[in-house]
Formats: sequence, C-alpha cells, structure tokens
Amino acid sequence: MALPPFPRQEDLDRSTWLFQAAPQRPFHVHAVRGTNAMATPPSKTRATSLFFSPAMAAPPRKPLPLLFFSISLPFLLLLFFLVFLLSHTTFTILVCPLLPRSPSRSANATMNSTVAPAAATNLDVSMDNNTMQAFHVSPSPPSLPVPPPPPPPVKTNNNKKASTKRNKSILKLLVKQTSRTRRFAARAAELFEPPSPQRPCAGRFFMTWLSPLEQFGRREPLVVETVFRWHPDACLLIASDTMDSAGGSDKLRPFLDRGFRVAAASPDMAYLLGGTPAQEWLGTVRRGEVGPGSVPLGQNLSNLLRLALLYKFGGVYLDADVVILRPLSGLRNAIGAQAVDAATGDWIRLNNAVMVFDQGHPMLREFIAEFATTFDGSKWGHNGPYLVSRVAARVRHQLPELGVTVLPPQAFYPVDWNKIVGLFVAPKNGKEERWVKAKMDNIKGESFGIHLWNRESRSLEMEEGSVIGRLISDGCLFCNSSVG
Repeated sequence: MALPPFPRQEDLDRSTWLFQAAPQRPFHVHAVRGTNAMATPPSKTRATSLFFSPAMAAPPRKPLPLLFFSISLPFLLLLFFLVFLLSHTTFTILVCPLLPRSPSRSANATMNSTVAPAAATNLDVSMDNNTMQAFHVSPSPPSLPVPPPPPPPVKTNNNKKASTKRNKSILKLLVKQTSRTRRFAARAAELFEPPSPQRPCAGRFFMTWLSPLEQFGRREPLVVETVFRWHPDACLLIASDTMDSAGGSDKLRPFLDRGFRVAAASPDMAYLLGGTPAQEWLGTVRRGEVGPGSVPLGQNLSNLLRLALLYKFGGVYLDADVVILRPLSGLRNAIGAQAVDAATGDWIRLNNAVMVFDQGHPMLREFIAEFATTFDGSKWGHNGPYLVSRVAARVRHQLPELGVTVLPPQAFYPVDWNKIVGLFVAPKNGKEERWVKAKMDNIKGESFGIHLWNRESRSLEMEEGSVIGRLISDGCLFCNSSVG
C-alpha cells in the first residue's frame, strides 16, 4: 500500500486527516469540541515518523558506553589471558632459575637423576613423613632413588683463601717429612704397644682430622666420649697435623687426665704407604705429576689415610661425626652399606665413614690400589664412598671368601644425610614426642652408631630433647658438656 502524499501546510489544519494518517502518534490536544478540535503538531523529528509504519520503526538504541563494553568484553578477556600466559612463561623461564633452591629440593632433583631405588631399612615411611612435616623438612618419597653424598658447600672469597692456604699445608704432608711426621711411627708404637706393666689396648681406633684446629669444637669431643664410653680400655689415634699441637693437647686433656689413651700425631705418608699400591702414586705426587684437583685436598687425603692406617695397624676407623651407641668388639672385617635395593635387599652403596678390618687385609689393599689408579681430585666422593662401592661391587661374590661383612644401613646410617636435620629438633607436642621416642628406640635397638653428616648438620644447634640430644646424653662419658 502506497504512502500518502506529503501533506500541505493547509492540510495540517485538518485534524481528521492527521488522525487517519497516524492514529498511533500522540498529540497534545488543547481543546476537543466537535469537529473544530485543534491539536499541536509534533516536533520535526516526530513529523518524520509519520511516513513509516510501526513495524518499520527503528529499535531503541543502547547507550554508547554499554554498547562499547559489550563489544570489547571478549577482546579484554582474550588480552588478559595472553598477558597471564606470557607473564607465567617469562617467570618460569627467566626468573625461577635465578631463585635460591632449598637443600631438600636440590637433593630431590639430584635423587631423580640416579637409578638406584631407595633404602628400605629406615623406620616406617608414614612416621618419617609425619616428623618431616612437624620439623618443617620436606620428606623424600620412599620410591625415589638413593641420594649421592652431599654436594660441597658454596665457598665465599674468604673461604676460598682459607681453603687454598689449608691445601698448601696438607700438601706438605704428602711431599715432604717434617720433624713431627718423623715421630709418627714412634707415637703409634707408644700408644698401641705400651711397655709392661701398662695394660694393652683392648681395641685400636682411628680418626683423621685434616681440618683447622678450631673446627675441632664441642661436638667432636663428645663423639670421642662415646668411643671410650663403650670401649674404656681401647686406644684412639687421631692422625692430624693440627691436633698434633699444644692446642690439640688441650682439647684432649680431659681424656688424658682420666686415664684414657688417646693421642694425636702428624701422619707420615711415606711410612704409611710404604709397601702398598699407593707408594708409587705418592712418588708421582711429590714429582708434581698429579694435581690435587678442585675438591678440598684434606678430604681426598683423609680417604687414603684411613685405608693406610687400617692396613698398617688393623682396627676400627671412625669419622669424627659418628656417635657410638654400643660396643663394636663383635665386628670384624666389616663395612657399612649406606643404601640397599628396596626390591632385592642387596646393597647398592657402601660408605667409608666406619670400617673395621684386620691388619693387612687384602680388601684394604684393593681399596688402596683403586685410589692410586683412579685418583681424581675434582670428583666429589669419587675417592671415598664411591671408591669402596666400586671395588666391593667388582668382588661382590668373593666377599664371603674374603671374610668381609657388609652391614645394613641401619648399622651406622639409619638416617640419610638429607633427613638428619629433623633429628636435631626437639618435639613440640605429644605426637612429635612419640615419634622422637620411637625413632630413638629404633636406632638404639638396631644401630651400632649413627653418622651425623657434619657437612649438613654442623651449623645446627642440637635442641634438648631431640633424638641426637638423647642419644648423646645416653652415651656421654663426662656428661658435663654440650654439643652444638
């Protein structure tokens, strides 16, 4: 249907036409009286709407801000997602590697790189998990591989200078004799073979101390106490150039005053290595043909020195951070495993922190030969725990013929180095108290001693009531000193 023609001005006066053309548009009626009713015409914008039907009228417009928001909302969400994704990726790639990592996380990362399963001889896993949470230490899952020895500490400039100076002093023990090293053989004979009527040694114990004298602090004498607590008639020889001094004698004075036989002597390497496979190696060192490497020389020399002491004299070697919990007199030609295969029960790593061997034992000779032929001064643990593990693995099936016993981890390593922190913390509630008591009873019931892993725990204060505190308190000899 065609639209009506544009109305002329005079037609606007006709109210009847207006109502016929657009009856739906409202008008302001001033007067309605018969056919002469007058109405005010609509405004210009309203007048234009007269030419369209209601169906063709434009819909009401939204306000501009609301329209803009409704259109841009998807784009804003997409932009926010992209910003979040980019920021997270940037943080992960660039920032995370720069953040310091805790020892427990570093240890877990290192454990994931090995292939050996975890030891299964520790206490119940749930108990360990509970105490690690209580002591704020991250537990290691029971299925993770066995961790390697703890990494060396990060050195500051001052530490590097002190380490360099100390390396030079230790190198002198290898390359030349001094007035003190020449007296080593006589000092050892005087200790182990006293003239009559003095009583003979009921056992020979050895330690090495190639660290500065001041580091022989409060903890080490307590370890010595536990040796004489369970072996009062034994003799202890500490091979050390720093303890073989007036200051070292002062540290050992409490034992000497009570009649215990302990002595510190500077080791004579030529005397100790004479007639062993390492005699020629010592010659190459003195000729400057073998470099000391990056690992502290004291550690590598200690690994060789303990083997030479046992080969020369026979007896028990102990690290200065091994607490003795019962007599070791029943052990012979024994070395402790640090970890075993959880599936098979076979040992997968040995540790040289505790060794018991007869004089001149062939297994010791194999250890010394391995040191001389495979020495590497830049690989951490290569000349120590890994060395004894390599040799024993090669002759695993001959160990019974050699009379060598591999003790389970519970014997001397009931707690691995990455869990030792929790044993220095006192319980805070009843649950932790029950765990501490159970842990202590388990260690005392099944272990000959416990390795404190000084590299990890040296800086820790032993809290009263902790597992270590109670173990040392039970085994102390003087019981009038504290450990730190």
